[in-house]
Amino acid sequence: MKKSGPEAPAATDATALIDARIASLTDWRGPMLARLRQIIRAADPAIVEEWKWRGTPVWSRGGIVCTGESYKAVVKLTFAKGAALPDPARLFNASLDGNVRRAIDVHDGDRVDAAALTALVRAAVALNLDGKAGAKARAPASTKAKAPTKAAAPTKAAAKAPTKAKAPTKAKAPTKAKAPTKAAPARRKPAG
Repeated sequence: MKKSGPEAPAATDATALIDARIASLTDWRGPMLARLRQIIRAADPAIVEEWKWRGTPVWSRGGIVCTGESYKAVVKLTFAKGAALPDPARLFNASLDGNVRRAIDVHDGDRVDAAALTALVRAAVALNLDGKAGAKARAPASTKAKAPTKAAAPTKAAAKAPTKAKAPTKAKAPTKAKAPTKAAPARRKPAG
């Protein structure tokens, strides 16, 4: 059964939407986002471009590598697992307090270290692909439910030990029940 309304865009549609976003940024941000995109795609040609969250360019391979957002004063690349990535060139300059993500804020006039960004993208892809392989390696070999194991027979010492009966506990005195409160009458919507 086909759902009504717009469907998720295919990869070529995402590429066209990212092209349109870059074209709509008529100041320095358009060329900067285009340059960052070029570096990301050259770092790993198998990266897939996506369009998520109602207008965010996303580059993925084995999971999200990074997103490319444009704001008034900054173009931001957010790496989904940036906290786990080596960053010897210290490109990460935003979202440094988080446990998972890291971001690069690029301002007007900033120069992009293409080699360092390429290394970050490749490390993010490797982390995503290693995570997928690790998850498969940890998965159980069989999906069948295991048969329950028999309970161990009690030891001789446990069999001989007498059991103590618990002393009866005192019953609590009944408490007064609170009077029920009146529920507010349901509001009716006006007709028409």
